[in-house]
Amino acid sequence: MPASNFRDTEFLARLRQIVEEQLSNEQFGVSELADKIGMSRSNLLRKVSKASGLSVSQFIRNIRLEHAAEMLKTETYTVSEISYKVGFGSVSYFIKCFREHFGYPPGSMPESSTTEEIEEESDPEPVKKKKLPVLPVTLFFLALIIVAVIFVFQRNTKNKLPPKSIAVLPFINDSNDSTNIYIINGIMESTLNKLQAVEDLRVISRTSVEKYRMQPKTIPEIAKELNVGYVVEGSGQKIGDRILLNIQLIEATSDSYIWSRQYEREISDIFALQSEIAKNITDEIEVILTPEEQERMEKAPTENVAAYDEFLKGLDLLRILQPENLWAAIGHFHKAFELDENFARAYAGTAMAFYFLEANKTLREYTDSINYYADQALFHDSKLPQSLIAKALFYMAHSEYELAVPYFEKALDYNPNYDLVLYFMVDLYAKYIPDTEKYLEYALRGLQVDPAAFDSITNGVNYLHISNALVQAGFKEQALKYVNKSMEYWSGNLYSEYLKAYIIFAENGDLNQLRKSLTAALEKDTNRLDIAQELAKICYFQRDYQAAYDYYQHYLTIKKAAGLDIYPQEDIKIAYTCLQLGKKEEAEKFLEAFKNYTDNDDSIYKNLNLCMYYAATGDPKKAYSYLELFSHEEQFYYWTIPFIQLDPALDDVRKERGYRRTFSRLETNFNNFHERLKATLKEMYLI
Repeated sequence: MPASNFRDTEFLARLRQIVEEQLSNEQFGVSELADKIGMSRSNLLRKVSKASGLSVSQFIRNIRLEHAAEMLKTETYTVSEISYKVGFGSVSYFIKCFREHFGYPPGSMPESSTTEEIEEESDPEPVKKKKLPVLPVTLFFLALIIVAVIFVFQRNTKNKLPPKSIAVLPFINDSNDSTNIYIINGIMESTLNKLQAVEDLRVISRTSVEKYRMQPKTIPEIAKELNVGYVVEGSGQKIGDRILLNIQLIEATSDSYIWSRQYEREISDIFALQSEIAKNITDEIEVILTPEEQERMEKAPTENVAAYDEFLKGLDLLRILQPENLWAAIGHFHKAFELDENFARAYAGTAMAFYFLEANKTLREYTDSINYYADQALFHDSKLPQSLIAKALFYMAHSEYELAVPYFEKALDYNPNYDLVLYFMVDLYAKYIPDTEKYLEYALRGLQVDPAAFDSITNGVNYLHISNALVQAGFKEQALKYVNKSMEYWSGNLYSEYLKAYIIFAENGDLNQLRKSLTAALEKDTNRLDIAQELAKICYFQRDYQAAYDYYQHYLTIKKAAGLDIYPQEDIKIAYTCLQLGKKEEAEKFLEAFKNYTDNDDSIYKNLNLCMYYAATGDPKKAYSYLELFSHEEQFYYWTIPFIQLDPALDDVRKERGYRRTFSRLETNFNNFHERLKATLKEMYLI
């Protein structure tokens, strides 16, 4: 058995042991297993999927069901007793899962014939036993193996079907009173949030469905654009103290109504109504709903209807990220938790509003407020996704990005379709904690739940993120497809324009064409320091040091005027450019800055940066020793490969004995990473 297969088997066996130790604990799920094994939830999902072809929840459920089947054979316990012994809090849910897994209900276990029964049914006449030929026996057992493999493959294929998908369109306010729209929007939002918490369901985000509020498109057209199998339509009105709703569930491709229902409830029953709608939808499309998910679906955010009314008013304002709206939202949230001091979502909403008030500002005014209200939200409900997001935003505001990650990941545990979390995770792994694999995973997950954002600029940014992630992981063809989509949605986005130029360069290796494209982009906006430094870098690779120096000076002027501290990795190229032009004193300044940056660098690129430093300062042997250390890394950006070959500072390093072997190892590691990532993303239905 190959070592990797042995490790996978050993890993799965350890997971099985942990699950079996918690067999009767119905609260033991994916998050608890991740904690026990000492892994993040996302890493556990990837590793279990790779090793078993199952999701983690399926893996846990299958172990429970296998033990249940063994217990049923003993006839010691009833079906109801067994369901609780193997960790199912609901007998009906246990029966449903058992039937789906084994093909028959637990009360109808097929009986195996005993040896005695076989002998009684056989011919009483003695039959002379014949020795079977070796070849037929071998073929017989081979056939059994093939049948077993086919069975396992078919079962895994069934288990690996992509999740069902649904879009909840904006509910229409049937009331003549337009001021009631926030209530109808709130019911729609609540229905959406409850469905988003189901792992077996892909739910389109609010931002993507909002664009269809006023668009006269057919259900099949909407479903095609959003790539969903089901669509929910709704309308309603508030009449006095009563709410009247009409909800329809539609099978998208055929545009046929599966289910339609009218609800009329007292306003005091609004929480039960929201849970009932979500549960009715999941029942109709036969979504697998775990007991934990059902519990979260039935949980009311507050028992105080007046507090909830204030919260809905604040929530409606929070979506429009203008200062006056955010301050008004904070006012409503304050009224909400004054009416109910335990209202976690109102505290979380306040923290989020304060975060957005100071987003993109240099001066941090509200960090203490974000922290206070986030802690209040967590204190009152530590499993509420919005509470966890609020705390993560506090760490984001403090630039403590690593500390934000576990809160975002935990929020996704409780709400796997939460588009806001996915947006922040993409941003984190793109800008602050470079990680190609996670960047790409979260970007593609974001596309699945947010395929058609309300405004074209946001959509252009989403596709831009995905294109950038794809090319960094070596998916050039797919990257070109998505950058073109980005430019379709936002033609004026210069980042997309020069990213496309780089993707084309990745295909043809033409530096002259890349330089022309970047020059054209900079001419459209001469204040873009990012494009200026990219153009300087290409001139540097072409060994046109005077042009590189001029563009770097332009970049540094803009950077200083804006008071920005970005792109510290460029300092080594600026230093080397200065050295080639005889500007030694200027070069020393940038060499010192780069060395300080590298000494404090905890990323996987530390050894490569040290290689660059010693190469630029004239010590190729020491530089090569650090390149050799870096060559054992795997998850680095695609651009590392061509840029190592192009960088003039590494000319002498490339002459070192062993360089070819070292560079070949880098190429092999990246290619292996690319292929593994491709397989993982396919298993997760992300590509």
